[in-house]
Amino acid sequence: MSKELPPRTRVSHYRIVSKIGEGGMGEVYLAVDTRLDRRVALKILPEDLAGNKDRMRRFAQEAKAAAALNHPNIAHIYEIGESGGTHFIAMEYVDGATLRELIHGEQCELRKLLRYLQQVAEGLVKAHGAGIVHRDLKPDNVMVTRDGYAKILDFGLAKLTEGRGDGSTARRTEDDPTIPLSTPGLIIGTVGYMSPEQAQGRPLDHRSDIFSFGCLLYEAATGKRAFDSDSTIDTLHLIVHASVPAVKEVNPSAPGDLTRIVRRCTAKDPEERYQSIREAAIELRDVRRDLEAADELETSVPPSSVGSPTSHPARTSKTAAIATSTTSSAEYIVTGIKHHKIATLAVAFVLIAGLALAAYLYTRKSEGPIDSIAVLPFVNQSQDPETEYLTDGLTESIINNLSQLSELRVSPRSSVFRYKAKDIDPMKAAQDLGVRTVLTGRLLQRADSLIISAELLDVQNNKQIWGEQYNRKVSDALAVQQEISREISERLRTKLSGEEQKQLTKRDTSNPEAYEFYLRGRYYWNKRTSENIRRAMDQFQQAADGDPNYALAYAGLADCHAVLGDYAGVTTGETLPKAKAFAERALQLDPSLAEAHATLAFVQQQLWEWSEAEAAYKRAIALNPNYPTTHHWYYLYLLEVDRRQEALAEIKRAHELDPLSVIISFNVASAYITVGEIKAAEDEGNKLVELDPNFARGHSILGLAYLAQRQYPEATVELEKAMELSRRRDRQILRDLGYCYGVSGKRDEARAIIKEIEANYQKRQALAADVAAVYAGLGEKDQAFAWLEKDFQMRDGRLARIRYQLAFMPLSSDPRYADLLRRMGLQP
Repeated sequence: MSKELPPRTRVSHYRIVSKIGEGGMGEVYLAVDTRLDRRVALKILPEDLAGNKDRMRRFAQEAKAAAALNHPNIAHIYEIGESGGTHFIAMEYVDGATLRELIHGEQCELRKLLRYLQQVAEGLVKAHGAGIVHRDLKPDNVMVTRDGYAKILDFGLAKLTEGRGDGSTARRTEDDPTIPLSTPGLIIGTVGYMSPEQAQGRPLDHRSDIFSFGCLLYEAATGKRAFDSDSTIDTLHLIVHASVPAVKEVNPSAPGDLTRIVRRCTAKDPEERYQSIREAAIELRDVRRDLEAADELETSVPPSSVGSPTSHPARTSKTAAIATSTTSSAEYIVTGIKHHKIATLAVAFVLIAGLALAAYLYTRKSEGPIDSIAVLPFVNQSQDPETEYLTDGLTESIINNLSQLSELRVSPRSSVFRYKAKDIDPMKAAQDLGVRTVLTGRLLQRADSLIISAELLDVQNNKQIWGEQYNRKVSDALAVQQEISREISERLRTKLSGEEQKQLTKRDTSNPEAYEFYLRGRYYWNKRTSENIRRAMDQFQQAADGDPNYALAYAGLADCHAVLGDYAGVTTGETLPKAKAFAERALQLDPSLAEAHATLAFVQQQLWEWSEAEAAYKRAIALNPNYPTTHHWYYLYLLEVDRRQEALAEIKRAHELDPLSVIISFNVASAYITVGEIKAAEDEGNKLVELDPNFARGHSILGLAYLAQRQYPEATVELEKAMELSRRRDRQILRDLGYCYGVSGKRDEARAIIKEIEANYQKRQALAADVAAVYAGLGEKDQAFAWLEKDFQMRDGRLARIRYQLAFMPLSSDPRYADLLRRMGLQP
């Protein structure tokens, strides 16, 4: 084994942080990829393995195939490389716990372990479909992230130990029961988890992984290894000749079907096993659903009768905790539908109008005028990441419905979602958000059942003012939805205008599956990363395919294409025409959709269709004056057409509607700079930094305020801090820092940033205007205008932002600047 590498050692472009593991494949380190500024798991291969060119050639071929696997349940291989004689493999670093730790250390519930193993099976489906066999599947090679996603490690790596040629053997000890056995040319894998064909050195295929998967399943269900003995030889004998003990003999509380699934996975003859891991995954899914349904039934049993003295301690359900988590408000229990996801979405769809209407009803009936409400993020009591999109979507849908009411001020999503996953006092949240009432909710999913609870609090009088209960059997979800809407509408007939009733009770889609895809799309879109925006596009498209008349699905597609250029390095010439077409389609289907009008306006603005954009913004504001995003985007429009005082008023209105949005607060400070109120901008910047010291743009706008006052040392400190916090991933901060270096005389530093931005530009991660800004700071105007022309020729809609950004002010007196504005359709 090679000498241990100390922290900060460089291996190629990786910087060692700490050692995190060691095994037959070599030492594993947590390292930082200094090029992409991300954490990786770096495996340093033993010299005897790396020195065999034939094995390394075969291994490289296999690892390349494994690296091509792209699946959320497979840890990705980034690179195979060599530096100074050290051979390494850079892989995705997974922060979490191993399956072994969850089984034996934390004694995780069986239903959760089965969910993780189902995810493992889904990852194996992907790999086996690509012709790749893992060969060393064991609990230590499955990591579960802190978000609850299982990832398989070391795909394609076990092949490297084949034919090691060192004559070594391995024996299992109590201290380390997972030592890999490496008899030359004979055995690959880990004792206790390898298949009979592995143990006998015979050729193997994907069915060997299925055997190992059965061993994992047995261990999860019982807390014991499927094949266990005091010696390696005895364990190998058991693998080849002995049957796996029945699961229920070890854990009587486990589902009976698990014994059958484990027995079939671990059949000695590969022909008698499942012939694909997909078959095992399907049966495992059904067992997991049955187990969840049983857990739900247990919640109605008195605590004294819950559980069994013979139950394995790691497998008992947390029924006591569930039983005590009763609510003082609505509980919706739906049973009897086979496919629980469709039931879940159907009921959620049914409840949105009911919850929104009921909430509004009681705000009208309470003492005194109630004109404001915050819908706090619904709590996912299932603690199942697979249903997170549902709690988020339910919250957001209620917000959107209530926002249609002209006399009710509703806190926007960006403000209330700051409280997600936090144990927040509703009274404190109401005080922060400046609202009179707060709606809180919880969601619990159990197999084919869904429990949704909600309550409305009057903060001023410190009391609950609303609690509704609907107990329905779902045979026709749409009929139930219509019934609830009709009942509450009749009660509100004298309180609401006809148009408000229509807005609150209208159906967006009659297709529950399309609604599910829409909720998933919004869940991903709100994460605002390149990968997640593309995921959102796929979900919105499936929603539109499921219901071609679903206006919100097309609005979602428009939103994705409208912002894709800022997050994915795609030119706006590629994305904006699509965004415009989708927004127009949404408005054909629902002309009253304010969000679609706002998106259309934002797109038209970037297409330099100035008059059309303003008309769309005004239409969006008329339809929903309380939608802060419209005011935010309209502010940007007003800056580009040089109506700066109006712009300041719009961004202040957005800030009133969404006081906790850091990006809107950032733009308030930016607006002050554009109108020359620099001290006000500095004050706003300081407030932002106090509110969130780790918000990179808070420091950057404070730096720009100092820069506008020619306080170069202070500006440099803040912009460098912003650069550090953003990990050099924010192109605007990098641009502004380069400009700061240029105008403050740090020419070498400015030119270094020019090279960095040029490299990013080649990778489509920067605009040509970003390079131009740094040249403007250096006073090299010819170069600056040459780079600006590149963006104009590409008709990149973001080019018009030079009108108000500080870094381009040195160019504003040049005739070429006015000519550029005219060519974009703007008045100089």
